[in-house]
Amino acid sequence: MLLIRDIMYCKPGRVRPLVETFLAMNRLAEKVGMPRMRVMTDVCAERYWTLVSEMEVESMEAYEKMMQAPGASEADMREMDRIMSGYHEYVESGRREIYRIEG
Repeated sequence: MLLIRDIMYCKPGRVRPLVETFLAMNRLAEKVGMPRMRVMTDVCAERYWTLVSEMEVESMEAYEKMMQAPGASEADMREMDRIMSGYHEYVESGRREIYRIEG
């Protein structure tokens, strides 16, 4: 089992719109069979205005397949595009971490 963690460093004052974007995406992703994503914001972090999202997947192969959204309809894909359009306006930089869950 793997933990996929995306860390986004937002522009000042832009973390809340990104949270709303990720929560909307999470609702749609669950509808098409993707694992539930945990969305968190910093209380104390390396940088202000940090958003972290996490999800668990069985393997890298499962993650790569899931990212192609095989259970999504054409309408779902259009909705994903609509939700995520412009999210780069909220983000300065980010990174992804992948951990093997040991216990």
